[in-house]
Amino acid sequence: MSGAVAVLAAYLIGAIPVGFLVARAWGVGDIRGHGSGTIGATNVLRTAGRAPGLLTLAGDIVKGYLAVTVAGRLAGGATEALAAATVAAIVGNCWSIFLGFRGGKGVATGLGAFLRLMPWAVAPAAVVWLAITVSFRYVSLGSILAALCVPVGAVMLGYPGPSVAAGAAGTLIVILRHHENIARLLAGSERRLGKRRA
Repeated sequence: MSGAVAVLAAYLIGAIPVGFLVARAWGVGDIRGHGSGTIGATNVLRTAGRAPGLLTLAGDIVKGYLAVTVAGRLAGGATEALAAATVAAIVGNCWSIFLGFRGGKGVATGLGAFLRLMPWAVAPAAVVWLAITVSFRYVSLGSILAALCVPVGAVMLGYPGPSVAAGAAGTLIVILRHHENIARLLAGSERRLGKRRA
């Protein structure tokens, strides 16, 4: 029972719509009606500006870390519960119960959650994200490739099976949530970071 409560708590914390709340506070209104229609930091950045974008990024990372931390306390630190809570936090961000099961793409929340579950596996993923995003200015491409690094890093660093499985599940969610970005990348029409909508 404690494991189920822990996973539910992780989902609810992950479902807190940080970007939605930040955009509202900045006078944007419902961020889902702007840009990509998601509540993630990139859309908030492009719609509301740098400060709210960074605030959303930080908030999503913190809530991911907090979700797994709280779940760990509730479940007594069991690896299986922590792994399940990590995935639940990402699911909460992507399909928030507070926004009619709409949300973000799980990247920043996943970063925070995996920082709590298996921090060393996040390090190479963060390097890949930074390198790709700075070099090509495609946040989506950097996010997808970084997500792919997480389960690979988990295996190479010898993390337990449940953690590796959580890494794989989180990666799959991130890729699925980026399906439109992938189509635009293949078509050469994906927007680069810093480029304003025409």
